[in-house]
Amino acid sequence: MPRIAIEDNSRLALRVRQDDKAMLMRAVALEHTGMTDFILRHALQAAREVVQRAEQLALSERDSLRVLDALENPPKPNARLRAAARKLPKRA
Repeated sequence: MPRIAIEDNSRLALRVRQDDKAMLMRAVALEHTGMTDFILRHALQAAREVVQRAEQLALSERDSLRVLDALENPPKPNARLRAAARKLPKRA
């Protein structure tokens, strides 16, 4: 999973076009909240959705059953798999 360096301070600066800022300000006024709260709430929700999509895999019922079957009844290793296993470093 990608990670980024985070500065020690908790400040985040944004540059936005004038019309985008006007739209944000209108939404903030309609929700009777502050700009920071509004942006943070909506940005965090979007961030959670992005992370969830990246970290979760949804399988159909058929595919789920195929995975479970493969785990319970693994196929015998073929020549390519055995060759790859021989190339792995030896464990200490």
